[in-house]
Order: sequence, then C-alpha cells, then structure tokens
Amino acid sequence: MNALDLARWQFGVTTVYHFIFVPLTIGLAPMVAIMQTLWVRTNDERWLRMTKFFGKLFLINFAIGVVTGIVQEFQFGMNWSEYSRFVGDVFGAPLAMEGLLAFFLESTFIGLWIFGWDLLPKKIHLMSIWLAAVGVNLSAFFILAANSFMQHPVGVEYNAETGRAEMTSIFDVLTNNTAMWAFPHQITAAWMTAATFVAGISGWWMIKARFQARADLADGADDSGIKHPKVELYRPMFRLACVVLLIAGVGVAITGDGQAKLMYQQQPMKMAAAEGLCDTETGAGFSLFAIGNPGPGHCDVTTVSIPYIYSFMATGDFNATVKGVNQLQAEYSEKYGDGTDYVPVLASTYWNFRFMILFGVIAAAFGAVGLWATRKGRTPGRWFGRLALFSIPAPFLANLTGWVFTEMGRQPWVVAPNPDGDWTIRMLTSDGVSTVGPWSVGISLTVFTLLYGGLGIVWFGLVRRYAAHGAPEVDPPRSDSDDDAERPLSFAY
Repeated sequence: MNALDLARWQFGVTTVYHFIFVPLTIGLAPMVAIMQTLWVRTNDERWLRMTKFFGKLFLINFAIGVVTGIVQEFQFGMNWSEYSRFVGDVFGAPLAMEGLLAFFLESTFIGLWIFGWDLLPKKIHLMSIWLAAVGVNLSAFFILAANSFMQHPVGVEYNAETGRAEMTSIFDVLTNNTAMWAFPHQITAAWMTAATFVAGISGWWMIKARFQARADLADGADDSGIKHPKVELYRPMFRLACVVLLIAGVGVAITGDGQAKLMYQQQPMKMAAAEGLCDTETGAGFSLFAIGNPGPGHCDVTTVSIPYIYSFMATGDFNATVKGVNQLQAEYSEKYGDGTDYVPVLASTYWNFRFMILFGVIAAAFGAVGLWATRKGRTPGRWFGRLALFSIPAPFLANLTGWVFTEMGRQPWVVAPNPDGDWTIRMLTSDGVSTVGPWSVGISLTVFTLLYGGLGIVWFGLVRRYAAHGAPEVDPPRSDSDDDAERPLSFAY
C-alpha cells in the first residue's frame, strides 16, 4: 500500500469508530432531558430513576466520543495537508464554530448538570441538560455543514494567485441545501439510535423484572392481575422510547427520500453506483440483488430489480430517464479530464446503501412490535427480552453503513464538483494527501487502531456493567428552599 491508501484507511477506521458514539450522544441527550422534564412536571420518582440511569450511560458515551473525536481534526493537518491548504479557509470555518460555540455550550452545561443535582434549583438544573442537548445537536449541524461543503461546494471562489479556494459567504456554506437535508436526516437517525438503545435496555429489564417477580410467588400462583413494581418502572420508559423510535423512523424515511433526490442532482454517479445501474434507463428499477465483475472506469453487473422505483427515488417520476454509470464515466471524462476512474467502488457503494436501509427498517420494526406487544398493560415473554437486546445494534449499523456509503460513494473526489455552480472548485482524493511516507502513516494507523480497540473494550464494559445494574434507587429530592450555604458541588454519579 502507498501513503494514499494508508491515509484513507486511517481516516476510515477512526471515523467509523468515532461514529459509533456520535448518533447515540446526539439522540440520548434530548431523551434524557425529556425524562427529567417528565420528573419535574409529574414528580414521579420513576422518571427520576430513568434520568439517573440513562444519564450515566449518556455520560460514558459522551466521554468516549470526545476522546475519539479529537483525532479527527488533527488528521487534516497530518495526512491531508494538501486538502487543508486548498479548502482550509472554507472547511475550517464551521469546524471552528463547532469547537468555539457548540462544544463549549454542551460541555459547560453538562458539567453543571453532573455536579448540580443537589445544588441547583430543579428547573435551573433541568435547563442545563436541555442546553447541553442543544449544544450537542448544534455541534452536529456544524460538522455536517463542513462535510456538505465537500459533497457540494458553495459560498466559495478560486483564487488563481494563491491556488486556493476562498470563502465568499459563510451564510451560503451554512445554508448549503446539502446540509439542509443531511442535518435532519442525521438527527432523526440519531433519535432512532438512542430510542432503540433505551427501548432495548428498558425492554430487557421489563421482561427480567416480570420473571423475577414471578419466581418470588408461590408455586402455581396466578400473577396475571399483579402490577409488579419493577415492571411498571420500566414500562413507561420502554413505550415512550418505542413512540420516539417510530416517529424518528418516519423522519428518516422522509428526509432520506429528499436527500436521494438532491443527491441525484448533485452526484448522479453516487446514486447510479448505489443502484448498480450501468447504463441509462427509462423507468429504472430499485435493485434487490446484483452480480457482475465491474472493472476500473466501467460497470458490468446484472441486477434483479423492482421496476420504476429508482426513477421515482431519483426524480419523483416513475418513468424518468436516469443516467447510468458508464454514460456518466464518459461525461465526467470529457468535462473533468480523461484518464481518471470516476466510478466509486461499486460493491461498497451498492451494498452499504442496502444495509443502511435494512438495518433502519429492523430498528423501526422493533418499535412497532414493542408497542403492540405491550398494549393494554401486557408484558410479553422471554423471547421479547432477547429481541430487545438483539435490536440495539441495528441503528448503529444503519448509521455506519450510511456514512460509509456517503463517503465512499463520493470517490474519487475529496471535494466533489458542483455541477450547477463553479465546478472548478474540486479536488481528487489523490491530490489531497500529505507528502508523508507510508511508514509514518502505517505506524500511526496501527497505533490508533490498537488504541481505539482498547477504548472500545472499555466503553462496552462500562455500558454493559451499568446497564446490568438497572435503574438506581434515589434519595428523596431536595427542596429548592433547602439551605445551600454549606453544600458543595458533588459528582452525582
């Protein structure tokens, strides 16, 4: 492997690993805020216990996410210095705003929330977790605005004297129509991730509590009319999470459809590769399965498809004519220069697109099954506890495969040209890499992979440990009128 291959592997490994934690943090912050809001409004101790329980899991995930995210920005200077030199003035602006505004907002108020349980008034303390949630989601917006510039550069012009792209409007960068679709799509996907996580753990505990309570009864006793306290502790949280999961699932579908139509306008090669559509078709179908042997710069696959669906996904018209990979390769060669393979890795783009949809559907289906199985106070059998745990990875895998599709489908561009704007603002991935040698990149790749693997074990062990403890018992809540003069800040967990 050369330095380019290793640099791409390193960025891929660190990004995919970091992205395990990001959607859960984005979605779990507002969900914990909702739990605490329900406690403040109802004074129901169950919601306080749920807040403490999932708040602890949120903090574990947030801490690991921060540690793994630091490496991301450093790589732009270490392995991708040519890319940073070319578009750093534009790309760096939303990243700076994320660090100076969003991250400081979330970290400050997370600190107040952690240490302020026994000091701040209830409503002020509640406001701190809501502001932290706002900061987390604002952070996601700025990151997606930066990434959307790579997908569809706007608000920029080329300076021939310096050989660099220079920003002309930060407003255009932040209101990029690519970002306007990517942000709600990612946020609803994050809500799906957090809701499945909460529903999976709550559902498992609900089933476990039922059978623990049944074991405590005398042999042969009927438990059908008994309200088990632990079951009723987790049931409201489980059903709330399932409702959030289904609403977020609808949001993912709607925003994903809008994103696909926009993607066909901006990056038709990515969409054609996602469908394995080798040649231009009218009324093109959605591919269910594909086989073939595509080579560099061309596509040669056979697909089994549902007619007309891809044309509708791309344009909103079932009978629309959509361009194929081979025709787009010829078009790009004429426009951007011959001798370059403009076709992304078809197998990766094609299958990651399908896995993204599949795992998203699995997560949404779990929410529907959960609401049905617990209707009218019912508590399902042991099978449901296993289903709850096995469903947790589904939205994580949907997020990861979706992100891999988004990034690998853009190749060979690191900055894809804007077909409707100044298409001279573009950069091939091979032109963005630093001049460091393969040994330097290979050593850092090995170190980061091993380090992240260790952090992954720590993260999984902590989450599993505290999830297995269940919701903690809580002390009687302090009245806002209690004397705080001699009460120091204390770590709540």
